[in-house]
Amino acid sequence: MTALSSGLMSYEEALRRFDPVIGLEVHVELGTRSKMFCGCPTDFGAPPNSQVCPTCLGLPGSLPVVNEAAVEAAIRIGLALNGEIAPWCRFARKNYFYPDMPKNFQVSQYDEPIAVGGWLDVPVDTPDGARTMRVDIERAHLEEDTGKSLHVGGATGRIHGADHSLVDYNRAGIPLVEIVTRPVEGTGALAPQVARAYVAALRELLRALDVSPARMELGQLRCDANLSLRESPQAPYGLRTETKNVNSLRSIERAVRYEVTRQAGVLASGGRVRQETRHWHEDTGVTTPGRSKEQAEDYRYFPEPDLVPLAPDREWVEALRSTLPEPPDAHRRRLQADWGFTDLEMRDVVAAGAVGLVEATVAAGASPAGARKWWMGELIRRASATATELDALPVTPEQVARVQAMVEDGTLNDQLARQVLEGVLSGEGDPDTVVAARGLSIVSDDAALLGHVDAAVEAHPDVAAKVRAGKVAAAGALVGAVMKATRGQADASRVRELVLDRLGAAG
Repeated sequence: MTALSSGLMSYEEALRRFDPVIGLEVHVELGTRSKMFCGCPTDFGAPPNSQVCPTCLGLPGSLPVVNEAAVEAAIRIGLALNGEIAPWCRFARKNYFYPDMPKNFQVSQYDEPIAVGGWLDVPVDTPDGARTMRVDIERAHLEEDTGKSLHVGGATGRIHGADHSLVDYNRAGIPLVEIVTRPVEGTGALAPQVARAYVAALRELLRALDVSPARMELGQLRCDANLSLRESPQAPYGLRTETKNVNSLRSIERAVRYEVTRQAGVLASGGRVRQETRHWHEDTGVTTPGRSKEQAEDYRYFPEPDLVPLAPDREWVEALRSTLPEPPDAHRRRLQADWGFTDLEMRDVVAAGAVGLVEATVAAGASPAGARKWWMGELIRRASATATELDALPVTPEQVARVQAMVEDGTLNDQLARQVLEGVLSGEGDPDTVVAARGLSIVSDDAALLGHVDAAVEAHPDVAAKVRAGKVAAAGALVGAVMKATRGQADASRVRELVLDRLGAAG
């Protein structure tokens, strides 16, 4: 056995010896103006415990009322996932004690969800090219979110080692839709990529439906990644772990990959995988035990006595079906045709989760090629360097489009544009503000440029002699000297013209 010093098995050997099965539970905060069962606002970033009332705090005598907009969003999600909308469903109480549960139970749906079945076709980037995998959906159900605990002191931000803990109940009661897949088999070595691609495709669909901003870094979309290993595709499922609340696409892929190597090491050494929840640590790239995974009976589900069942009218459901946007795969094909991207270019954009960003940048006025250049070049490089999701960078499609417009009108060249994006990302303002503050516009005045050209010729007489002798390619060294002297703010093509003219050489 090839095992790592930490008890992990190498990923390659783990896949030779075991067959991974994944399952994904995605919690989506709906973008409603009020909470699931009360009228409290859902504004992000409000002062702690300023958006609460007796109902979402579970105080005696308070009664919940269902948010119709949340029900509508859940129906549209179920329909978009090719599921069936239940003609009758109801809420249940899921009982467990945790400090961020003010009622000590969560109002959810148990055996009677609002949507059942369905699937999502997921584009997966593989070494052999793009491949589409169908992920089957088990259910989508409505529930309320919990509050948020903040552990103060200590180095990890977790309860262990903290000096004390605070709870903000603003999030308690915000509408959630939980989307649960069926076990996803047959992924093999692609299991981590399939998990990431599924969540990326689901996020794209949710944004197209306009039911949630689905910003993972803000907790608006959270994924619980389940993984089990078995000896062969014909063997029964192994015991699974559930890595909770993974909040970036990159982390989903890394967490699944890590669990494959960890579980394989446990099984190969004669151990037994514990069915438990686990925590993902972004800084170290490992998972650690949480709590033993409860079974449904541990939650003591029973029908919520304060809410009547839901029975969505069939005409309403069909009317909502007519509002569904273009399916994501058809949308991507249309965009590729409109943009003129090659299969490889579009595959890279999809794999980076940048389809919506490029689309919004084009809508803001940039050319498709220009939008793709910045998102798939400078910006994805910066996202990778900081382990940040591309759409979490502090720059908007409108700002990227403005930078590209300034390149096209000659205000900036690519080198200066990268500096402008750096300033925007650093919080220095919009592109025009950064250009003005840093003095980054191109020097286009011939008189000013000629002064730099003459200085470069004087400093490099041997190069100038070669150019005069007809070796025009040598002019590149003089152009480079001028660009350096102007801090990259000269128009390189105009500088080259001026150099050749000065030295009497033909371009």
